[in-house]
Amino acid sequence: MKNYTQVYVQNSVEAAKMYCDAFGAEITLEMMDETGKAYAHCVLSVNGEGFLALAEAKNPCDVAFIHKMKWETMTFLAFEMGSEAAVQHALEVLSDGGVVLEPIHAVPWSSCCATVIDKYGVCWWVAI
Repeated sequence: MKNYTQVYVQNSVEAAKMYCDAFGAEITLEMMDETGKAYAHCVLSVNGEGFLALAEAKNPCDVAFIHKMKWETMTFLAFEMGSEAAVQHALEVLSDGGVVLEPIHAVPWSSCCATVIDKYGVCWWVAI
């Protein structure tokens, strides 16, 4: 069995590019919706393994409200990123237009981690 997450966001094509940059991923499957301008389904992979699926959200999310309230209902964990530089890069990319909830710090289970809600309203915990 395999498991990875899927997010539903507005501007899914732009989001896929941002997540590829943040995590060193590549698009391994893309299916456009009927408009040809957004994803009905897209899969991002890292080192040949599925990492994240995404699609265009049918209903807009009030990202400004999420950022203002620092609201998080689910956090996606991206860990074993390999280096502090990789965590720092992901945090920089994901925080552009987003909100950093916890800057880079150490916890008993990770020497380098951070939490951010990106501009699409997706909450990420990134770590070595």
